[in-house]
Amino acid sequence: MHQLNDFISRIDGYIGGSQWFVFLLLGTGLFFTIYLKFPQFRYLKHSLRIVRGKFDKAGDVGDTTHFQALATALSGTVGTGNIAGVALAVHLGGPAALFWMLMTAAVGMTTKFVEVTLSHKYREITEDGSIAGGPMYYMKNRLKMRWLAAIFSGAAILCSFGTGNLPQINSISNAVFTTFGIQHYITGGVLAGFLAAVILGGIKRIARVTSLLVPFMAIFYFLGAMAVIFYNYQNILPSLYSVVHDVFTGTAATGGFLGAGLAFAFNRGVNRGLFSNEAGQGSAPIAHAAARAHEPVSEGLVALLEPFIDTIIICMITGMVLLASGVWNEKFENQFQSADIVALAGSYHESDPQQAAALYDWISGDREPPLFEGKMKVTEGRISDAVTLLHARSVAEEVMIFLKGVPYTGEVAFSQGKLIPADGVTITGKSLVHSAPLTNFAFSKSWLGKYGSYIVTFSLLLFAFSTAISWSYYGDRAVTYLVGTRGVIWFRIIYIAGFFIASFTDTTIIWTISGIAIALMTIPNLFGILILHKEMKNEVRLFWKEYALRYPDEKVPRD
Repeated sequence: MHQLNDFISRIDGYIGGSQWFVFLLLGTGLFFTIYLKFPQFRYLKHSLRIVRGKFDKAGDVGDTTHFQALATALSGTVGTGNIAGVALAVHLGGPAALFWMLMTAAVGMTTKFVEVTLSHKYREITEDGSIAGGPMYYMKNRLKMRWLAAIFSGAAILCSFGTGNLPQINSISNAVFTTFGIQHYITGGVLAGFLAAVILGGIKRIARVTSLLVPFMAIFYFLGAMAVIFYNYQNILPSLYSVVHDVFTGTAATGGFLGAGLAFAFNRGVNRGLFSNEAGQGSAPIAHAAARAHEPVSEGLVALLEPFIDTIIICMITGMVLLASGVWNEKFENQFQSADIVALAGSYHESDPQQAAALYDWISGDREPPLFEGKMKVTEGRISDAVTLLHARSVAEEVMIFLKGVPYTGEVAFSQGKLIPADGVTITGKSLVHSAPLTNFAFSKSWLGKYGSYIVTFSLLLFAFSTAISWSYYGDRAVTYLVGTRGVIWFRIIYIAGFFIASFTDTTIIWTISGIAIALMTIPNLFGILILHKEMKNEVRLFWKEYALRYPDEKVPRD
């Protein structure tokens, strides 16, 4: 299984994890931003009005309101990545990663605007009277490429499990077990019951739930984050300064952080921004296609708000919590994850400038590190050999090695600097941390104290559960496209069962497969919207023409 996962990871590296894929996403967004004359800025005011029903007409066809469609799509994008993903980006790229994350979101607003508009235009009414839409329908009805639509739909079903279902409940059950000690299968069983109650009711029930859940969870997380930021008010301006300043200089070594160059910060920020708001992936258009609207551009303008809320607001708030609290470059006592451990031959110290520079070159890939090979001697839990452990890209301190909870005396094997896991052996010490644990530490740095970690756990639960709800609908519509409505009930049953099972089993391989599936959704979608760029511009022109006729006293944006 491990070898299969490595093989799939290599394939993903050539597709979704490659630089060309990132530049394709960014390039498409930049093209439409310039081609449509920066709609994310010029049309933002009108987007807010349309969400409130400004452009609605009696008799508009659809299953949901504009706000419900936005909430459903947001519940799919606002997930564990807003908490854990941002923390990982800052851990790897430093404060400048936040800047590139925001720039990517600004470009993504236009991509989202375009893909939703075209998908809404070519949606269909199914035999059961519900609305079915998404990129697969413009691929079929406009581009006449049924084969491409089938690839997109198959990838969407894989993604519904690989990004929206299995890893979400896995994150929830792990967080609840760590914080409250509740067994994984109990968490999985309870939430699977709630999930079934929601998704078996179809899009109308999903929309009602998400329209209540999304505002609540966003406000809850926002208030908790503000408590941390204002508690550390003296660090607000320095944190903002570092976000902008480090864009031009890179982030120098500070605290336990060994530094990050310009290219690495750009890479981490762009990746986090792109995969946080899913602009270009084609998932959100499936939810927006259900909205009641007679003019596709109006729903596209609603979708334009998604990256703004998801990335520019929520992800940036997480980033500011990490920077203002100071935890991003601080070492904490923790149990080391074997995947994050690297053993170097020799003793190295961050306090020595030359050694610190060498360490930075090694972790950034500019120089081959002197990896430790063989068996490391341990006496009463402490390392006896001249070996330095790096954990989470930082020099580990106060390292202790245990065998079934007792200080270990013996040997620990390494191959090419990587730990060879042994039953019952655990390693603890002080090091940097990343992902959700880093955000947990950040929320504890306020008057909330240890209760701050409860906010993170509860937010993770809400964010991840809402993502599972929305992705069930995306998979539902993909199944509808491929086999019709008769397959939907079976998909929902399997989706609920998978959600429960994943709460207590390893789902790494499915998550890895989803990386490929994301690319197989995104590439056809970007290909399609680029082909239809002239049609998109014409749709925008027709929308503003109607808007001017209906509201002659208002100033209409000029194209």
